[in-house]
Amino acid sequence: MPPVSSPETHRFVTERAGSRLDKYVAERLPQLSRTQVQRLISSGFITVNGRVAKPGLKLNAGDRLIVKVPPPIPSSLAPEAIPLDITYEDDDILVINKPAGLTVHPAPGHPAHTLVNAILSHLADLPDTGASFRPGIVHRLDKDTSGLMIVAKNAAAQLNLINQFKARSVAKAYLVLVSGHLTPPDGTIEAAIGRDRRHRERMAVVAEDKGRAARTRYHVREYIGNYTLLEVRPETGRTHQIRVHLSAIGYPVVGDKVYGIKSPYLARQFVHAARLGFKLPSTGEYIEFKSELPLDLVQALRDIA
Repeated sequence: MPPVSSPETHRFVTERAGSRLDKYVAERLPQLSRTQVQRLISSGFITVNGRVAKPGLKLNAGDRLIVKVPPPIPSSLAPEAIPLDITYEDDDILVINKPAGLTVHPAPGHPAHTLVNAILSHLADLPDTGASFRPGIVHRLDKDTSGLMIVAKNAAAQLNLINQFKARSVAKAYLVLVSGHLTPPDGTIEAAIGRDRRHRERMAVVAEDKGRAARTRYHVREYIGNYTLLEVRPETGRTHQIRVHLSAIGYPVVGDKVYGIKSPYLARQFVHAARLGFKLPSTGEYIEFKSELPLDLVQALRDIA
């Protein structure tokens, strides 16, 4: 595999006040569209005076901007014969039980061997979500999260599913193991999430005006030793939301090497997408799927009991 190129870095100092951040960068770097600039900002690749800001930020004279443009991901995707655990399939959608360790789509550092490559081996054609390396993908799971995912097989189904996610009408439930005894047994975590200012690749709970609103409900399923098995229902879909929220209230996810605690029982985070409910694009009928805990998570629960 060829080495991954480093991002191009551009530095600017504003001469006058009043310009929007995204407009200013797009004018200075005409090879980038306004949408591409906004994506770079939301991904933490553009900072103003050392901090990640929102696209609509009004700049002041003398502001120092650093813009990092990651190398493009190859637009050609090759089918790969990676086994798929298909829970359901019709003319419009696939419901896949994703294993832990499989990245959903190509990204810097993961140009191939992804779920998308596997799906392309199963299906000849997939709709494009606007980025050629994410055909058919309408939502994601972290690489080390296992469980249920929907994939659209045509453009109409894709738009229908995207709208269901935007309307927050898709039912999602995860089984999550955290360190400590979480009380009360039912609760809601409501805190904005944004880029961690010190570690760009991480997310963090931030002030409301610095991030995006996020809401997570939880229910205690069982106390096991010094741990708590939760059913978690995120009402929003922010990056790393479950792991960030639980860590922020002092109950880190077991096996999570970024926000949680390492575990002798697990090589990955204990997060499993166990339930997924939505309306079929073809008929509007509500349908729900369930996925049992995979063997590594079952064994971890046995080991700590």
